[in-house]
Amino acid sequence: MATHSELAEEGAIQIVIIKTTGDKILSQPLADIGGKGLFTKEIDEALINCEIDIAVHSMKDVPTYLPEKTILPCNLQREDVRDAFISLSAASVADLPAGSTVGTASLRRKSQLLHKYPSLNVLENFRGNVQTRLRKLNEGAVQATLLALAGLKRLNMTENVTSILSTDEMLPAVAQGAIGIACRSNDDKMANYIASLNHEETRLAVASERAFLETLDGSCRTPIAGYAYKDEDGNCIFKGLVASPDGTRVLETSRKGLYAHEDMIMMGKDAGKELLSRAGPGFFG
Repeated sequence: MATHSELAEEGAIQIVIIKTTGDKILSQPLADIGGKGLFTKEIDEALINCEIDIAVHSMKDVPTYLPEKTILPCNLQREDVRDAFISLSAASVADLPAGSTVGTASLRRKSQLLHKYPSLNVLENFRGNVQTRLRKLNEGAVQATLLALAGLKRLNMTENVTSILSTDEMLPAVAQGAIGIACRSNDDKMANYIASLNHEETRLAVASERAFLETLDGSCRTPIAGYAYKDEDGNCIFKGLVASPDGTRVLETSRKGLYAHEDMIMMGKDAGKELLSRAGPGFFG
């Protein structure tokens, strides 16, 4: 609205809230319902059917292949990528007594957690929105949980955070903290509107991470983490990780290069290929 005055007129923008399969089916793990795309499919269909003009996604939920007839040219400036540790009884993960139960539906969090703290238990199907998960924690179903700090910040719920895990302790999910905006590929008007919201540094980082994910053919069944960021010299640092779901094996790699689109895509792909070859055929189950 600030950039395009015609959008500031009354009724120029209508927000349509769309409930997706992933929002509705909370009784089973995401991998059992059918992996990614669960939080985007209904929104993509509305876009393709011209019921909406632009689609706003959490990039973490967007499959590496976009639906036909859609483009995603815009990423908003990235929020904090780190994971938050929340507990009523322990100040940090290291403070949890052996045998404590941590609730997380994320295989990425579970595998990294168990790799460093094999004495912990992980309650896997710990799903629902932030409020639901915090309620389960308060009711004593688990002793702790991990949530993306970005979501807690956007919901103004950071007062619940016990401590924040560094990216060295817990490498984030690909595109964590990034929001993407899609439109139809033939809709120049909308593409022009959303171009004014694009944050290029974020877009490049997300593209690099997604190239890594695509190379690994990542799904919700595979613990994968990837993070691209700009260092103090303006270079791109890429860090990638794959793990066995039980956390017994964790493979990590990193790349450094120019903070430019082609270079960053290559870094992501190359890191993915390296981890694929190191993991071997049986690794991903």
